[in-house]
Amino acid sequence: MSIKVTGVIERKDIGTGAWALVAESGETYELQNPPSQLQQNNLKVKVKGEVQEDVMTLAMIGPVLDVKSFEVLD
Repeated sequence: MSIKVTGVIERKDIGTGAWALVAESGETYELQNPPSQLQQNNLKVKVKGEVQEDVMTLAMIGPVLDVKSFEVLD
């Protein structure tokens, strides 16, 4: 399922650690292999990606989002 989400990047210290996108709606998405430019705490972004329904992770903090493109916001 392809989605567009606006929110803030957060590092979650669960298990080995995970990068998450906390959407303006309050939903949390775990980023799957995020680009290095997205690996910054408190970065406001708009992300387009695919929700991976068939993927489980150690962190289990929310749906897994495979980032296809993104835009850093001010």
